[in-house]
Amino acid sequence: MQPKKNIMHLPVYQPGKPIEEVKRELGLSEVIKLASNENPFGCSPKAKEAIVSMVDQVSIYPDGGAVKLTQAVAAHFGVESNQIIFGAGSDEVILMIARAFLVPGDETIAATPTFPQYKHNAEIEGAVFIEVPADDKGSHDLDAMLAKVNEKTKIVWICNPNNPTGTMLSEEQVKSFMEKVPTHVLVVLDEAYAEYNVTDQYPDGFKLLKQYKNVILLRTFSKIFGMASLRIGYGIGHPDVIRSINQVREPFNTTSFAQKAALAALADTAFIDSCREANAKGIRQLTAKFDEMGLPYFEAHGNFIMVDVKRPGAAVFQALLRKGIIIRHDAGWGYPTKIRVTVGSEEQNNKFLEALEQVLSEVAVS
Repeated sequence: MQPKKNIMHLPVYQPGKPIEEVKRELGLSEVIKLASNENPFGCSPKAKEAIVSMVDQVSIYPDGGAVKLTQAVAAHFGVESNQIIFGAGSDEVILMIARAFLVPGDETIAATPTFPQYKHNAEIEGAVFIEVPADDKGSHDLDAMLAKVNEKTKIVWICNPNNPTGTMLSEEQVKSFMEKVPTHVLVVLDEAYAEYNVTDQYPDGFKLLKQYKNVILLRTFSKIFGMASLRIGYGIGHPDVIRSINQVREPFNTTSFAQKAALAALADTAFIDSCREANAKGIRQLTAKFDEMGLPYFEAHGNFIMVDVKRPGAAVFQALLRKGIIIRHDAGWGYPTKIRVTVGSEEQNNKFLEALEQVLSEVAVS
C-alpha cells in the first residue's frame, strides 16, 4: 500500500527524550528534563482535584462541544462563545486550520526556525510552504514575510513568542503587519507562551480580533498551566473562521478530564501568577550565568532560552545527556552551535548550569 506522495518526505515529529528512557539507556538514577518547555511546578492543585473528581465518569463520552469550558474562556477574555474552538492541544487546532483552509497549490508563510507543525500540516494538505529566515535577533522578519504574500497566500503563521528562539514581536510590530496584510490571508497568532509575558509590549490579540476578521489566536493549557499530558488547547477568532474550523473537527476531540481540569486551572490565577514570577526569576538566573560565561543568547519571553554554546550543539546535547540533563538541539533550526533549554526550578537551573560548565570544558569550540 502506498501513502500519498506529498507526505513521503515529511519527518516524524521528534519530542524531547523521555526521562525514563534516558535513565535506562545511560544507567542514571536522576535525570532532569529541560527539553520540552513543560512547567517544572506542575499544574494547579485545583486542577488535580478536578481530575480526580472525573474518575467515576471515565466510561462516559466527554462534552463534544466543551460547553462549560468554552463559556468560561469566553468570559475570561471578554469574547463570545462562538469565537472559540478547542483541540487536543493547540497542535490539533493548527491541524484543523490547515485542513479547513488549505488545498493543493495554496501558499502559506512562516518564519524559519519556528514551530514545525505549521509546515507539517500545510504540506499534508498539499500547500506550498514558504519559509522566511528569522532576523539576526532570532525574531520574525515581518517585512520580508509580507513581501512573500500574493493572491495564492492563504495563511501566515506567527509564533509569538517564537519557538524555538524565544523572541517576541511587539504590539506595534504586529499591528503594523495586520494593517498591511490583505484581508484574504488568515493570520494565525500562536500565543502558546503568552501567559509568561512580563513586559508591556506584548500584543493585545483581543483588540486585533475586534478589528480584523482574518486573525485567529492560539492558546494552550500545556505550558504555564502545566497540563501538557491532558492535551487541550484552543483557538479564538471571528465566528465565521471558527465555524469553518469546526466543520473539520473530530467528535469528542478533548477529554472530560482535560475540560474539567482546564476549567479549574483557568480560575486559579494565583498559581499562574506564581509560575510567571518564578519563570522570570529563572530567566534572570540563567542569563546572568550565560553573561558570566560569555555565551550569547536570544532575548527570552517564553519559558525557555536559546543560547549559543559556541560548540557543536549536538555534541553539547549528548554530553549533557550523559550527565542526566535533557535539553534540546535540532539541526533543522539552522543554528549549529545553539541549544534550547527550558527554564526549570531554581535547583534544576543550578544543576543544568553546573553541568554546562563541565561540558563546555570538555567539548571543543567550533
